[in-house]
Amino acid sequence: MENDLLLRITLDPNICHGKPCIRGLRYPVEFLLELLSSGMSTDEILSDYEDLEREDILAVLLFATRLTQVKSIYKVTL
Repeated sequence: MENDLLLRITLDPNICHGKPCIRGLRYPVEFLLELLSSGMSTDEILSDYEDLEREDILAVLLFATRLTQVKSIYKVTL
């Protein structure tokens, strides 16, 4: 099931400057994460953006989880 969810995340250099999006719909993952972190519920998001599906929100959360599963993070100094 996780793989099915992750297939909802698309990368296309011609859509949203290549940022990860939901099913090519021009909803970047970062936008949906911002909505969730602002306190919006899944139901509120789905109500406001009718072309999204509950599985899209789950895919965004799973994608973010995978991005944070790294062994080490190093401070970059400029």
